[in-house]
Amino acid sequence: MLEKPNIYLLGIGGIGMSALARYFKTQKRKVFGYDRYRSPLCEALEEEGLKIHYEDNPDLVPKKLSPEDTLVIYTPALPADSLEMAFFKENGFTIEKRAQVLGAIAQEYTTLAIAGTHGKTTTSALLAHLFRHAEIPVVAFLGGLSTNYQSNFWGSPEAKLLVVEADEFDRSFLQLNPAAAAITSTDADHLDIYGSGESLRQTFQAFADKVSEQLLVQDSLSLSGGTSYGLQENTPYRAENIRVEEHHFVFDLVYPHGSIINIVSKLPGRHNIENTLAAAAIALNYGLSPADVKAGIESFKGVKRRFEFHVKTNKMVFIDDYAHHPKEINALANAVKNLYPNAAVKAIFQPHLFSRTKDFMDGFAEALSSFEEVILLDIYPARERPIPGVTSAALLEKIKAPHKSLLTRAEIIHRFKTEKPAVILTIGAGDIDQLVSPLKLALLQ
Repeated sequence: MLEKPNIYLLGIGGIGMSALARYFKTQKRKVFGYDRYRSPLCEALEEEGLKIHYEDNPDLVPKKLSPEDTLVIYTPALPADSLEMAFFKENGFTIEKRAQVLGAIAQEYTTLAIAGTHGKTTTSALLAHLFRHAEIPVVAFLGGLSTNYQSNFWGSPEAKLLVVEADEFDRSFLQLNPAAAAITSTDADHLDIYGSGESLRQTFQAFADKVSEQLLVQDSLSLSGGTSYGLQENTPYRAENIRVEEHHFVFDLVYPHGSIINIVSKLPGRHNIENTLAAAAIALNYGLSPADVKAGIESFKGVKRRFEFHVKTNKMVFIDDYAHHPKEINALANAVKNLYPNAAVKAIFQPHLFSRTKDFMDGFAEALSSFEEVILLDIYPARERPIPGVTSAALLEKIKAPHKSLLTRAEIIHRFKTEKPAVILTIGAGDIDQLVSPLKLALLQ
């Protein structure tokens, strides 16, 4: 299937789909696609020469595409009633899920995979950066935009290594057969797919069992067959002497054959020290020297929408973060408190998916209650239909923050044209990122 000269992607603007689009472009294929709205990612792809349209209309599919010469790739987030999907099925096109195509590509490389319900994007981006910074050819498929390179994909014709974010959604990561992998977390999520947290954990174990050479497992997880990493004493890969100096974490990385002293990380939060350990452990096992690893960690700028600063002055800080699970919000809150212990933090949160909001309503309420003020947007539905009783208003009732409200985007912008908070956060995985630029402009007025 990978040899077809034309590639058509349904949902091309998704972070994983756009990485595939960029990969096939480097392979000299003609790449086309559809998405429901023209996101910044779609705009970037168009600037790179890809043809994209934004109406679910088979008449807009290029007429030159035929079943014989075209591979159609789709994301599981595509609505079941997609007109274009029906068109491709009725006309006999080769149609594959994104995960199946990524699995087929990965067979051509030594695959280094990062899995986990939290932390996999930052960890995989750091791992890929460690190799690139050390000038080791590598192909990378990431679930976010690397701040260093402003992309979710890069490649090299000389590369033998593939770094990939292994996505548990829809059990996609079981399409991979990694040589090495790290599992950062297995907290319950995607319960619309898995049904229970234990089913999710068992699927992570199935993924772990597929790893052929090196398996790293965060030291609090109940998964078998791997080497542990983390912050606990005597863990094989661990951080010691952790401290904060000039708003950065500094620590010593201890591993079975030595240590790397006084690493300065730009990533906030103790959870990111753990993510750094996972990336470093794999990098050390696949040819990088301790000096390469230290230099790579210290030059890594992170991933867009992962604790991304948009305003950072002596009077005001504005941070945008992708957190969309209670554990992620807790990690974000702790990181903010580490850096700004005396600040009253205002958090703007957009819940992502009705099902996730229903499954973790109490967890969201508890996590958000740690902020001085919480502003909620309506739930971002993505692929889902509303669930009776599951609303942002219902979540707001459970939140115990000193100040809380449910506002529209326009109301938020109007308010912060005059009010200038010390620390403000935008949080969520939906389209809250579209609020970032207008909010920044309002704050700086």
